[in-house]
Amino acid sequence: MSGKNSSQEKTIDKENDGINLHEIIAIFIENKWKIISITGIFTFASLAYALLAAPIYSSNALIQIEQAESSGVLSKLTDIIPDSKPSTQTEIGLLQSRMILGKTVDELGMTTVVNENHLPVIGKGIARLTNKKNGTITISQMIVPDSLLDQPLNLTILSETTYSININNKVINGHVNKPLYYDNISIEVSGIHALPGTSFSVTKLDRLTAIDNVAKNLSVTLQKKDSGLLKLTYQDENPVVASTILNKISSNYLQQNINRKSEEAAQSLIFLEEQLPLIRNQLERSESRLNDFRKHNESVDLSMEAKSVLDYGVSLDSQINEITFKEAEISKLYTRDHPAYRALLEKKALLLQERNKLNARISSMPKTQQEILSLTRDVQSEQEVYMLLLNKQQELNINKASTVGNVRIIDHAISERKPVAPQKFFILAFGFMLGLFSSLMYCIIIKFLHNGIESSEQIEDLDLNVYAAIPDSKWLVEKNEKISKEKKKTIRSVNLLALENPGDLAVEAIRSLRTSLHFGMMQAENNILLISGATPEAGKTFVSCNLAAVIAQSNKKVLLIDADLRKGQAHHIVGCKEKVGLSDILSGEEEFQHVLQKTKVDKFDFISRGKIPPNPSELLMNEYFKKLINWASTEYDFVIIDTPPVLAVSDAHIVAKHAGTNMLVVRHKKNTLKQLQLAKKKFNQNQLTINGAIFNGVNKKTESYYSYGEYK
Repeated sequence: MSGKNSSQEKTIDKENDGINLHEIIAIFIENKWKIISITGIFTFASLAYALLAAPIYSSNALIQIEQAESSGVLSKLTDIIPDSKPSTQTEIGLLQSRMILGKTVDELGMTTVVNENHLPVIGKGIARLTNKKNGTITISQMIVPDSLLDQPLNLTILSETTYSININNKVINGHVNKPLYYDNISIEVSGIHALPGTSFSVTKLDRLTAIDNVAKNLSVTLQKKDSGLLKLTYQDENPVVASTILNKISSNYLQQNINRKSEEAAQSLIFLEEQLPLIRNQLERSESRLNDFRKHNESVDLSMEAKSVLDYGVSLDSQINEITFKEAEISKLYTRDHPAYRALLEKKALLLQERNKLNARISSMPKTQQEILSLTRDVQSEQEVYMLLLNKQQELNINKASTVGNVRIIDHAISERKPVAPQKFFILAFGFMLGLFSSLMYCIIIKFLHNGIESSEQIEDLDLNVYAAIPDSKWLVEKNEKISKEKKKTIRSVNLLALENPGDLAVEAIRSLRTSLHFGMMQAENNILLISGATPEAGKTFVSCNLAAVIAQSNKKVLLIDADLRKGQAHHIVGCKEKVGLSDILSGEEEFQHVLQKTKVDKFDFISRGKIPPNPSELLMNEYFKKLINWASTEYDFVIIDTPPVLAVSDAHIVAKHAGTNMLVVRHKKNTLKQLQLAKKKFNQNQLTINGAIFNGVNKKTESYYSYGEYK
């Protein structure tokens, strides 16, 4: 029991060890052609893309956002409001807005797109590589219903002055410089510069789609922090088009800025025109009151102290009035909780506090001095405010007439001579690296996902002796490929390898198996050898047939019984018939001697499966099978029984009760340790033993048991 547990522990440890560096290198060497092929495909695809992809040209322009003084009453607002400076982020947003881009789209007619038709995917690239000159057409007008927006229409050139266009599967002919009308569609071609037969795709884009297309190719970045310099970049397949579009965007943005500044001046003028009459009336009333007071008090004059107080008071009133005007303007932009608004209110509060102190000082003066000081102060303050507003009005009128704005174009758009994309070397290097990485990862992942047995040691860890490692027959593989190619489907050769190519390495390995079995079966109960596999396609029938042949060639009398009553194919390999066989014996219809067939190898007899019965397992359990085995054991030196796979059906367990030696064929990289464990477990549950394993289809690089076969 402890031995069994030890075996399971070794198997588990083997599975959990993972893949070490040596195994990884071995995987790469084994799959080198696969790695080279995958890497080559990726590299070739990258090269094709780099050569065929349309070159993209970049055009650049530079715009400066200047810090300009306000043209309104808020000329000094930036001194106290930090947030009032022009925001570069705001200007970037304006440059990328639908207002600017939409105007550009409209002025350049970018809602109408014309492209010459080429072969799909590669046609355009091939035309460019062969320096084929593209044809062009000019469309001066195109109007389509909403249902046809963003839908390409096929236009074909008929001659220098005529064309045809496919509209809703109907071909309509048109002439240059003559509008074509059909079913709410209007199109006018004003110029043709293409050969007859040239086909074009003509699309009327939705305006928003055209704007989005421009936005995708436009980028606006701040050149340097706080520099106010914005770098505009536009990319297009045509360098001239890229420069044209970018220059138009720049000029539209500049004009928008000028218009905005002009509107600011106009709004400020409206505000001043409303305030000037009010201030003038108030000034006239104040002057009238001062004159009346002087008439009644001719000898009263201001003292030196009063004059000083008057000057200071007028200055305070002027500042308070100016802030009041600023507050009126800023209230249109911000709420009272905004930092800029709060800063303005704090400054106003300080000025009002100073004025209150001054008023308290005035109240301590003689009454006559107080009155004349107050009247004089009102007149001077209102005069200063009135003159201030008059000056501002004149300034705004001048600014409105000669508005420049705070934006200027430093560098007009110019396209780079070399394309910025595709970067051919980078794409090629990336494709090569991606292909190499993908192929390596593919090999490793396949290794992890398919944990097929790769070495004899893995089988021996299950306490199963490996009697032989049989390599794939190169000769047989090539023959199978040739037959499959001729028949145009996968077909296996039906040749007996030991007879057709006796010098093959696989046959040499089977001879080694014959020797191993000779000694291994000395202690067996009888000369009956069962050969099975855990799963289909392990190669049990191939091993059974060729083993029987090489044993017969050693002057031993051999009988091969095809006990796979469901899908037995041994008769094809040994060149016999299947009509009468084991199933006929077991059903009592035929005698042993009547179903025996001679093969091409002397002393090699064969019993086919016979007709496929409905109850194979029940037939194998009857007395006829036991009698057949007893008779064959006495008549032949070796009796080899080919059975169905162990994990598929129970037939192998029934037959194994009559066999002295049970062998399991294990297919290299196909069978797994789990399958072998289950097969062994099933035998143990039936109180049977698997005496050993035959490692079949081994890769030459994996095992060295048969290296002697190459010795000449």
